[in-house]
Amino acid sequence: MLGLVDYAETFEAQKRFTAHRTADTPDELWLLQHPPVYTLGLAGKPEHLLIPSEVPLVKIDRGGQITYHGPGQAVIYLLVDLHRRNLKVREMVTLMEQAMLDVLASHGVQAERHDGAPGVYVQDAKIGALGLKISRGCSYHGLSLNVDLDLSPFTRINPCGYEGLRSTSLKEQGVPVGTDAVLAQLAFRLSELLESSPPGASG
Repeated sequence: MLGLVDYAETFEAQKRFTAHRTADTPDELWLLQHPPVYTLGLAGKPEHLLIPSEVPLVKIDRGGQITYHGPGQAVIYLLVDLHRRNLKVREMVTLMEQAMLDVLASHGVQAERHDGAPGVYVQDAKIGALGLKISRGCSYHGLSLNVDLDLSPFTRINPCGYEGLRSTSLKEQGVPVGTDAVLAQLAFRLSELLESSPPGASG
């Protein structure tokens, strides 16, 4: 676990790792939390930041719109060679969602997917988000699951570009669990799902 680390520095580190990896570089999962930050994806519209704030806004190269990261949110970056694992992007997204759904279920929280809106939801409130960048068949960025964080910064944006989308957390759902514990559970489940994915593609 990397602890509480600066977003921009971690973003640059992911890009360096991906640019320099070879066909033999092992995949890595980076487990961490971030100080408060808004991130705006490639297609992101600045107007989805509704209320100016002291929280920094970082423009990045993943898909998707605007989201928020802060302490108490479990973040895992998946530096994975999709080609080697014979995984398509859509399959990778489904795998990430499944890991979050399974961990939430283990805490008694019934979550679900919503068609056309990546991530996981508890009824109408988003509890887990994801975004990926694929470069030379390898992924970076990843997922975030709200554990025990201040949810008010989400009210200052249209989360993921959806007006009025509510956010929730494990704490709000009545689950008293630490963020590091959830990170460990997510990493274990992601590793299981990745190892059970089809063997690497040839050629």
